[in-house]
Amino acid sequence: MNICVFLSAADLDERYTRPAREFAELLGKGGHTLVWGGSDVGLMKVVADGVQRSGGRLLGVSVDFLAAKARPVTAPDEMVVTRDLAERKAQLLEQADAVVIMVGGTGTLDEATEILELKKHGRTDMPVVLLNTAGFYDGLKEQFRRMEDEGFLPVPLTDLVFFAEEPVGALAYLEESRGVV
Repeated sequence: MNICVFLSAADLDERYTRPAREFAELLGKGGHTLVWGGSDVGLMKVVADGVQRSGGRLLGVSVDFLAAKARPVTAPDEMVVTRDLAERKAQLLEQADAVVIMVGGTGTLDEATEILELKKHGRTDMPVVLLNTAGFYDGLKEQFRRMEDEGFLPVPLTDLVFFAEEPVGALAYLEESRGVV
């Protein structure tokens, strides 16, 4: 399965890197391909390194202006370089069978809302998991529930996103959703 992971390129505390490494190892050992922003820094590097060490494949999608932070072309199994962030997002989703949203900043939030909008409008049926590491997304989860309760979501929240507290639950949900054993 090609699993797109939206996440931060920042160097983060162990409470965020430990679960990211755990998820990466599970993904790699499961024989899956990581589809990610192509960066060789921060949490993006942690996950790419973990997937590669565990036997998984890497498919990076970078953007021209971030070329200096991109993983060397020889390191990923495949690297695509786009002109801008919109094209990058489109390419990431086009290559994916499923999406995992890990901790991140505004770029990650932008990517997360894009895939949820596509699901809401029936433009994709791929499973989406929000990995709520260390309660990072508790506030967003509460906001989504409020949106649902007050009629802002035309489909049930559970049809849009699965909230996982641990990496093993995130991958298990994806594999079950896609019939991967």
